Amino acid sequence: MTDATAIVEQFYIALGQGDVPGALNLMADDISWTTMWHYKVNGRGPLKVVEGVFAPLTVEWSTFKLIPTEFIGDGGTIVSLGRFVATHATSGRKVDAGYAHVWTVVNGKIQSFRQYIDTLAIASAVSVNDEIPVVALE
Repeated sequence: MTDATAIVEQFYIALGQGDVPGALNLMADDISWTTMWHYKVNGRGPLKVVEGVFAPLTVEWSTFKLIPTEFIGDGGTIVSLGRFVATHATSGRKVDAGYAHVWTVVNGKIQSFRQYIDTLAIASAVSVNDEIPVVALE
């Protein structure tokens, strides 16, 4: 396991324990965060990640867990494969969606994050009437 892998693992552990400040402390001050679905981080930095991802995520999903199952590392680049398991707050539907997260760690801090996730599984959970919602991207 590389130091970069350990840092990414610490991030998942912190989030899983509800330790958002601990997770944010692992991020570089100018972190770049790219997600799929409709969450958008406007700008750079940990507080922008909270505003664009963490805050809306906790409103939209009544429960959620990120469950990493595999880490693949090459220097400061780490790919984590895993599952997003959650219950949608409005529809009450559960989701178990596969993901790939690509992390870049520089000087002991997470510099960038890119998310790839099964958006059809997410959209199916969000639906309240079995219609897959269309999300307009900016």
